[in-house]
Amino acid sequence: MKALILVGGFGTRLRPLTLSFPKPLVDFANKPMILHQIEALKEVGVTEVVLAINYRPEVMINFLKDFEDKLGITITCSQETEPLGTAGPLALARDKLADGSGEPFFVLNSDVISEYPFAELIEFHKSHGGEATIMVTKVDEPSKYGVVVMEEATGKVERFVEKPKIFVGNKINAGIYLLNPSVLDRIELRPTSIEKEVFPQIAADQQLYAMVLPGFWMDVGQPRDYITGLRLYLDSLRKKSAAKLATGAHVVGNVLVHESAKIGEGCLIGPDVAIGPGCVVEDGVRLSRCTVMRGVRIKKHACISNSIIGWHSTVGQWARIENMTILGEDVHVCDEVYSNGGVVLPHKEIKSSILKPEIVM
Repeated sequence: MKALILVGGFGTRLRPLTLSFPKPLVDFANKPMILHQIEALKEVGVTEVVLAINYRPEVMINFLKDFEDKLGITITCSQETEPLGTAGPLALARDKLADGSGEPFFVLNSDVISEYPFAELIEFHKSHGGEATIMVTKVDEPSKYGVVVMEEATGKVERFVEKPKIFVGNKINAGIYLLNPSVLDRIELRPTSIEKEVFPQIAADQQLYAMVLPGFWMDVGQPRDYITGLRLYLDSLRKKSAAKLATGAHVVGNVLVHESAKIGEGCLIGPDVAIGPGCVVEDGVRLSRCTVMRGVRIKKHACISNSIIGWHSTVGQWARIENMTILGEDVHVCDEVYSNGGVVLPHKEIKSSILKPEIVM
């Protein structure tokens, strides 16, 4: 089986992290976002993953070469010279996806994090015999999304309603699809939307089915959702393989600590924290609802909450970082500095406090 991951553009909503790495390579729960997806695809027998990309493909490919060998899976790029929306990349990668076997292929949005129930998706797709299956997830506020209206008993999709003003349902497209190769005949090589143009056409032909995604779902393409996604992911990890989570008197709730990280005395860590490889957390540090990426040093008695600390940054003694502060790569926050929602570009030194949310160039 094959899979196409829609990597797309510049990851502007996750800047300043995406100034250093393409968005799919930004760490989430201590490994690149896209690796969560590739590992789950490999588990259900996918042998080739195609990345549809229009930004820095060479960085992606060089990085993923290591994983090709480790996972025993082929990873190739299909590069857009102009942005082709969410359906155009399928037409562009047609030769890679339609190999004459007739097997369906996966299509995923690269910033979706879930439990990836791909085995159930394959089974459901084969059982209904339609041309395409989309995964849907239930949301509390459907008016913010495009809603999928479907027959509850069979899963057949009737229609799509964009940002409905009155309640028509609470299921939205989760950005995970399984498509027969015949779907490629419906897509032209031009900028086009799979959600707004291709799927409604398949639904009109009564060939589109939806499966409700079990477990959690989050699009982690922006900082606030990234932190929420981390909480949901760690909750799920607690249920599935709790042994991977940290334990001890200094840990509260769900905390993921890389084995190479060092944690000092008298710290209080959690809930909902990921500490990456090679990090050093000195004595008396307080961390909650945050991600600390590879090679970060957090000095004594610093306090970090609701924030993302980018690779190889340093947070000084008694510093306080909160309210969706995002530090890019290699940012150095001096001792006793306070950051309230600062978004700091890479390679900066912060000597004075950031009192209200702002971008620090």
